[in-house]
Amino acid sequence: MAHGHGDHGHDQGHRQGHGHAHKHGTKDMDWSRMIPHLERGAEVYTPLYTEALSWLRASRPGGTGLIVDAGAGPGAISLQLAEAFPDARIIAADPEEALLARATERFAEAGLAERTGTLRVELPDAIGELPDADLIWAARSLHHVGDQRAAIAALAGRLAPGGTLALVEGGLPLRSLPRDFGFGRPGLETRADAIEDEWFDEMRRSLPGAESHVEDWPALLTAAGLKGAQSRTFLLDLPAPLSAAGREMLVDMWQRRRGVFEESLATDDIAALDRLLDPEDEQGLYRRDDVFLLVAHTVHTAVKG
Repeated sequence: MAHGHGDHGHDQGHRQGHGHAHKHGTKDMDWSRMIPHLERGAEVYTPLYTEALSWLRASRPGGTGLIVDAGAGPGAISLQLAEAFPDARIIAADPEEALLARATERFAEAGLAERTGTLRVELPDAIGELPDADLIWAARSLHHVGDQRAAIAALAGRLAPGGTLALVEGGLPLRSLPRDFGFGRPGLETRADAIEDEWFDEMRRSLPGAESHVEDWPALLTAAGLKGAQSRTFLLDLPAPLSAAGREMLVDMWQRRRGVFEESLATDDIAALDRLLDPEDEQGLYRRDDVFLLVAHTVHTAVKG
């Protein structure tokens, strides 16, 4: 599973926020260098996840003793889980040692070392190594698994009786600029989304064991034997002027898109992107005062009966 707590339409967060343009398990990624990007994304998305976890806590039918953050990265959302569930023990599970080391540091810095821990585990291949949990949180990660149905069933198998599986998948693409931002052709973000969709489809089809399933997440949760499937969408609405962290996250996202989309976007769109990414351009992302952040993520939950 990819580290899934960042920003993306389909997968732009895996290019810039939590996960970055490849499936989990890629061996040549220097994850220690990605930590600032991952943590900045989590910081920017804090209001969305605070609301989502508050809803999740209220919807839990019983006590929550152990929570597993599957694909936890450097533990940024694990910390938010610890805050939302103050009586629970939190396990950050991830394949990458560098990210887990940073999670351990963050837990200690927050004074949470006694009720947190980390677990190095290859996901999804070794889901069976996860401990039985009252809540498993898997954010923006299942779509990096070839057989999503099988992965959900495996995660459901790690739930204690009465436990909840919470998936963050779907929602609405990110918007950060006016449709017409003063140069280039209007609608750049829409065209970028179309390329993102094509990339996402190619990524899905190239995954080991890729299976095509209707991405009806509540139905997939129900097919795994879980009960009471429900979904709720949470909005991140950060109006202009955007914070420094939010602006840096967007610049990073568009820089990554610039590299990935170079052969797909029209020449005039590339030229517009170059202006947006120029720190000296008064109408670029670094300086313009109308940059905002609007995006929605959907949380799907179900309970083991």
